Amino acid sequence: MTYPHERLAADPHDRLGLLRDDDTALQARLADEGSRVLVVAGTRVRSSPEGLEWVRPEEAPEGVRVLLGERDGTTWWAVIADAALARDEDADGAWLPLRGLLPLLGGDGARQAPLAFHALGLAEWHWAHRFCPRCGGALSARAAGHELVCADCGKVQFPRSDPAVIMLITAGEPGSEDERCLLGRHPAWPEGRFSTLAGFCEPGESLEDAVRREVAEETAVVVGEVTYFGNQPWPLPASLMLGFHGRALSEEIRLEDDDVVEAGWYTREQIRRATHEGTLVLPGGVSISRSLIEHWYGEDLPGSW
Repeated sequence: MTYPHERLAADPHDRLGLLRDDDTALQARLADEGSRVLVVAGTRVRSSPEGLEWVRPEEAPEGVRVLLGERDGTTWWAVIADAALARDEDADGAWLPLRGLLPLLGGDGARQAPLAFHALGLAEWHWAHRFCPRCGGALSARAAGHELVCADCGKVQFPRSDPAVIMLITAGEPGSEDERCLLGRHPAWPEGRFSTLAGFCEPGESLEDAVRREVAEETAVVVGEVTYFGNQPWPLPASLMLGFHGRALSEEIRLEDDDVVEAGWYTREQIRRATHEGTLVLPGGVSISRSLIEHWYGEDLPGSW
């Protein structure tokens, strides 16, 4: 069974990492008439109902040129242009952040997801790292957009991904009608919208302990066994989501963290009934959160955000 989050990474591109410092090779590929460029204005890309808009290199505006890689005989690039480009041209609402693109990256659009995640992840990094964290000097791009070097102290910065755990916690006899999973609602979400719990890994902490700590902090539920499920790049703005299943040692819920305003235990039958009634809305089809729930549920989930 292929889970929803796996479809976004099913067709990765060759990132051509060894070519990033080879200016001759880069120029040759850029001159190839088949090369295509995704224009990123700040952290937004131009799209249409059909998906991402790719242009020829000569049609791209000025900006930081980023080599994404090769797939299907085509070299793919991104140009990170000034954010003003999107503001000046956005009368039709076509310039979208990554979260706004997610509905376009399902189905046939999933082939574009690895390229979009790569481009927008780097764009977010360039946007947030304009000055050297060591001395405050100006940073300039090199290695086809994958490194930033300080003009004053020479310190090199590399793109970062923050590890975040996302977990489905279950209780009751595994596989039984009484087995239930723990779902929570973020304060920014409307009534009825629930998902798995999640949080960031802290320094010096194992991923499994991060699962236990985050669940305890958000719901006071104590978690014992933790098993790895899978992962998903999530550049919103710079996360790597690491999915886990966990078994609860306690079930009493006490909401002690502002990140969760409502939480509850749901059996499979309760999920089926509530989603059909519209009182429970689960995560969208491209997220690892949905994959975690679907894996436990045992079949395709009804409904989505």
